[in-house]
Amino acid sequence: MNLKERLPLYFRLMRLNRPIGILLLLWPTLWGVWIASEGHPLWTIVAIFTLGTVLMRSAGCVINDYADRDFDKHVKRTKERPITSGRVAPREALWLAAGLALLSLLLVLPLNQMTLLMSIPAVFLAASYPYTKRFFVIPQAYLGIAFGFGIPMAFAAQIQYIPTISWLLVLANIFWCIAYDTEYAMVDRDDDIHLGIHSSALFFGRFDVIAVMVCYVAALVLLAIVGLVANLGAVYFLGLCAAGGISFYHYFLIRDRQRDDCFKAFLHNNWFGAAIFCGIVLDYLAR
Repeated sequence: MNLKERLPLYFRLMRLNRPIGILLLLWPTLWGVWIASEGHPLWTIVAIFTLGTVLMRSAGCVINDYADRDFDKHVKRTKERPITSGRVAPREALWLAAGLALLSLLLVLPLNQMTLLMSIPAVFLAASYPYTKRFFVIPQAYLGIAFGFGIPMAFAAQIQYIPTISWLLVLANIFWCIAYDTEYAMVDRDDDIHLGIHSSALFFGRFDVIAVMVCYVAALVLLAIVGLVANLGAVYFLGLCAAGGISFYHYFLIRDRQRDDCFKAFLHNNWFGAAIFCGIVLDYLAR
């Protein structure tokens, strides 16, 4: 199989055909970029962090499929993934992930030393997350840390230190991640039980819907505190209200635990993150 024939397989392996993961990683990163710069980010930093998000999420997906290759073959939805189906060799996938990680490293080389050093734990978090499903009862919390690590990196890149507000944003992202990835885990609940791997949907059990909503509330409260600390105004809080309305809509999607509706709620979280980002950007522009 030549390179031209392999590229569509790599495209699928990196989940570039399913950009929702990129967006869920990108929005909190951009929250950090805009707040760290007080609404005036350097466009080179915006470009670096946006492209870095695409590369790191793609690398994470490759590692995830490598780590889950023996699990995926037992699940109808995943058994045709490139590694599990045998169309991409495991060693080939590792080389692809390494190449993507290297490109991410090259992206941050023009930035300051602090940002460069922080890229090391960022890569570790992305690479290690798939293995947490074996032993951590709420791997979604670990994913929230991995998906939120672009926030302190954004502060490091622009102001060369990491204030408390940065960690408040990370914590808000952790709760948001638990909420949306629990919705996703509710789709795969039966498969996870069969395979013996952990998920927040299994941990919360019959309280899964309540737990999702509590996590949304916790994320919004933390984001409200961020707004007060950053002296953001009414437009930002209108964005939070819009995000709150979106999370309330998700309750009606997931309350009956139907697979298609839970997956729809998961996908719809793009608009939750976008609403907050728009609130941040528009609030700074309104000044």
